[in-house]
Amino acid sequence: MENYQTFAEIYDRLMTDIPYESWCEYLTKLLHQYGISQGLLLELGCGTGTMTELLARKGYDMIGVDLSQEMLMEAMEKKEESGLDILYLQQDMREFELYGTVRAVVSVCDSMNYILNEDELVQVFSLVNNYLDSGGIFLFDLKTEHYYKDLTGDAVYGQTEDDMSMIWENYYYEDERINEYHVTMFLREEDGRYRKEEEMHYQRAYSVEEIISAMERAGLEFVAAYDNGTTNPVNEDSVRIYIVGREKGKEKNYE
Repeated sequence: MENYQTFAEIYDRLMTDIPYESWCEYLTKLLHQYGISQGLLLELGCGTGTMTELLARKGYDMIGVDLSQEMLMEAMEKKEESGLDILYLQQDMREFELYGTVRAVVSVCDSMNYILNEDELVQVFSLVNNYLDSGGIFLFDLKTEHYYKDLTGDAVYGQTEDDMSMIWENYYYEDERINEYHVTMFLREEDGRYRKEEEMHYQRAYSVEEIISAMERAGLEFVAAYDNGTTNPVNEDSVRIYIVGREKGKEKNYE
């Protein structure tokens, strides 16, 4: 799982087409559906805190966890501007620690796809189960193999603005179900010269069956899998899916 470094500087500018507000409405609707209308929530892989702040504005008490110091610095700047009471923690989601339990854990923007093997996924799920209130809800999204294989595949994308340019090279390795993207950035400095930075990122495609298996191993109860932004079942054309799990007792631990 790679740490966002230079990419954090321009992340929000590149994500302007992400419908965070509608995603938040969808998440809130599901949380209410499963009885979570208030209380303490944890967002895993919170990044620059966009969704964290939106959920805080919905009345939830928010904790955000992310591995990247640079992404959290951006989140802290937003927090200073908004004045919202949010606790941000720099932690690896595979090893995160909280001071107590939370009513729900959410994770969006395919953060779980960054966990590259099932044992580590079970480790994350086990920690989530441990830090959920009794009967608490775990809600997260995943990009599907259909998305990686058929919609992005092996391709090159570019974006240019006045003060920066970016080249995004994407490769999907079908046998391993690993998606690799190489980001090359050219960022203009104050003296007019451009600084070149490169980052490599990896994600893995999981089937719903693998997710259910990992949840069971971690002690979580699988509740539902939904097609992107709906309560419809997942289908072969789904590009993003949402998984709902529930805490069902702490007696079963990851081994």
